[in-house]
Amino acid sequence: MFEYLEIEIDERTGVNRIHLDRAERRNALSGALVAELKEALALAEADARVRVVGIGGRGPDFCAGADLAEVQASVEEGVMASLREAEALGELFTLLRKLSKPVVAIVHGRALAGGCGLATACDLVLAAESARFGYPEVRLGFVPAMVTAILRRNLGEKRAFELMSLGDTIDAAEASRLGLVNRIHADAEFEAESAAFLAELAGRSASALALTKKLLYGTEGQSFEAAVATGARVNAVARMTDDCQAGIRRFLAARGKREKGGKREKGEGA
Repeated sequence: MFEYLEIEIDERTGVNRIHLDRAERRNALSGALVAELKEALALAEADARVRVVGIGGRGPDFCAGADLAEVQASVEEGVMASLREAEALGELFTLLRKLSKPVVAIVHGRALAGGCGLATACDLVLAAESARFGYPEVRLGFVPAMVTAILRRNLGEKRAFELMSLGDTIDAAEASRLGLVNRIHADAEFEAESAAFLAELAGRSASALALTKKLLYGTEGQSFEAAVATGARVNAVARMTDDCQAGIRRFLAARGKREKGGKREKGEGA
């Protein structure tokens, strides 16, 4: 179905793994690959079996960024061709946030430029210990324009400007310290640990995760009062979901058993 992606769906856990499959080009984000990623994410959103999406890369690297041959071709075609290409990547980053299901980047090797942007546009980032991250565009006289909005939100202005203006590549530990990475695992254990994390996340309430994601991103830019009011509305909606009501019933039943057991023990001791 896809030329540049490999898709795996584990119906037992609800995990959908999307693998970038242009290893010979270090999984560079060509126009065709970006289009396929958007299609794969749309299919995952519509698939009731899918609870969590993981994005990784085949070969030695996660993603080396934009396909520079295509970038050069778009320059030769004119500014409108460049704009269309950039907007397509922007649509992918936006889609990752709009998806109701959590999306987790599974990063090994290098995640550079737009590839680093792809990783940090996901809701969570898992990294192998040897993974490397960076925005080297400035070293080519280019601008990491498509990732600025993401970096500013993840790091704040000064950290984001430092990373973008120097163009340095950083290791997973530094990326974690800055806030770009959630968890780091040893290379030898990375695949197993990533699979376990995805399965654990998929085991959480789908409705609760969807509402949490919508609330987190939806309150951006709101005043404190407006954000609290939005939270109150989501709170009310969450209470009415089947998952929440079932969870409350389980909690109350378990508490009732504990209380009953405590009384019985007291009576027997008397």
